[in-house]
Amino acid sequence: MVTATPVPSDADVPARRRRWRGRPRPASLPRGDYPELIARLLAMRGLASDADARDFLAPPAARPDPYVLPALDVAVERLVRACRAGEQVAVYGDFDVDGITSTAQLTQALRALGAHPRPYIPDRFVEGYGVNTPAVEELAREGATVLVTADCGTSSVEEVARARELGVDAIVLDHHTTPPVLPDALALVNPKLPGADAGGLAELATAGLAFHLAGALHDAAGVAFDEGRYLDLAALGTVCDMAPLLDENRRLLRTGLPAIAATARPGLRALMQVSRIDPAAVSADDIGYRLGPRINASGRIAHANLALELLLTDDSERARELAERLNELNAERQQRCEQAVRLAQHILGDAEPPPLVMVGHADFSSGIVGIIASKLVDVYGRPAVVYELGETTSRASCRSIPEFHITDALRERPDLWLRFGGHRQAAGFSIENSRLEEARAHLEAVAARELAGLELTPVLEIDCQLPLRDIKGDEIRWLQRLGPFGEGNPEPTFLARDVAVLETRIVGNGERHVRMKLRDGAFTWTGIAFDMPDAAVAPGTRVDIVYTLDAGRPDGIMEICVQDLRPSA
Repeated sequence: MVTATPVPSDADVPARRRRWRGRPRPASLPRGDYPELIARLLAMRGLASDADARDFLAPPAARPDPYVLPALDVAVERLVRACRAGEQVAVYGDFDVDGITSTAQLTQALRALGAHPRPYIPDRFVEGYGVNTPAVEELAREGATVLVTADCGTSSVEEVARARELGVDAIVLDHHTTPPVLPDALALVNPKLPGADAGGLAELATAGLAFHLAGALHDAAGVAFDEGRYLDLAALGTVCDMAPLLDENRRLLRTGLPAIAATARPGLRALMQVSRIDPAAVSADDIGYRLGPRINASGRIAHANLALELLLTDDSERARELAERLNELNAERQQRCEQAVRLAQHILGDAEPPPLVMVGHADFSSGIVGIIASKLVDVYGRPAVVYELGETTSRASCRSIPEFHITDALRERPDLWLRFGGHRQAAGFSIENSRLEEARAHLEAVAARELAGLELTPVLEIDCQLPLRDIKGDEIRWLQRLGPFGEGNPEPTFLARDVAVLETRIVGNGERHVRMKLRDGAFTWTGIAFDMPDAAVAPGTRVDIVYTLDAGRPDGIMEICVQDLRPSA
């Protein structure tokens, strides 16, 4: 076991600046009744044709045909039979938000249609990620005749085979990248399957797949499907799993946000209360930065069953207890993560890092290694692998950049890993400690090969220059129609030069945020810089800022969100 290393202070951590980069100017713009700024932003998002721009801005369409998903018809037929016969159906979910919300939706739908669902989420610290054989055997002993996996199972060849041996029909509901050998499941519902043509449903997270399976089950059973009772969870899982907010994912979020605002779930209402979210103004950012981390904290620090119970309970008193507990766990998770990220940066040092950074320590809990890896990607602008160093084996989480397919890198050497899986920008593995350095050499070599010639520094993409004095009310209203923003539909980011800083003050827990007043010509704006204590520049300073516009404050006041700033030339 490695001896515990003292946690460094912020002053000990090397600071790294982001490179500002303008997005390429589009060759053509859609010819709609849009301000020029909006037309340019649409084109930058691949919506240069009039038809594409109109479709993007139009009100959400009706629920699409789900049967473009592979093997959905087989899954529906078997589950409808289970519902009519009152069979016990085990729903085996992952312990992240996508897995929890998928498990909750399927449990809710199966129960409503007559089956006896048995939700099961493994213990991250005891069982690890994915389906495991002892759990399958236990569920079979309890009487399950059908096993539905949610956000896992695509790589579970042996576990699915064991289910078949026990007479349990396995249905895999998953969106992870497919391995060369697939499980022999009754139905493998995964839009990433080779040859699958799922159209606008191809990039669904499992929460979206669960939503469409629930709808198809209701339709097949002849029972009206109340979308609003499921859309809240579908939207939560979609945002938190960073699914691209295009096509059906965007529709799920646009219809899901009002569903969250009006949710009848006592647990979700209580969670919004402890997160200080106004339900009437709930946003994608609220999901990603407030609700999601609290739901995830259960599985990272304790057990994900706490979050699952929160989403399924009808007891308002129990919901309040669970929401407060998740809030406490999230605060603990934040503290652990801050210490661990500082330690990881201290271990890596201030030398120029390799094309992929890999760091491990006994103090890195497997519940937070994914968050540490994500933070290191943000800091170093390159793929990151972080592992909890165990006695004989270690568990790792990988996060990547768009230019590097981390799961493909793992797949090149399947002999190295005890278990592995994931998708393009996120993966995980377990490994014998004796092979850690071999793994490091392999991953660094693949990264050096695939990323050769790229400048690997954190990049801040800028859509265009927009002086603060030139911001117009009609453009702000149009900007809101481009949302909701997130993965695949980035929030428009602007550059303003030579802005006067009138005042700054440190705010927030941990004193990590800076509130400021900025002036450009005759116009004064309030602004906030999150997690940027160095942005507290002296009043009277003139700066260039990269910013976004936040029109979602409950008080209706428009605010500048400063992403980065530098002294003006």
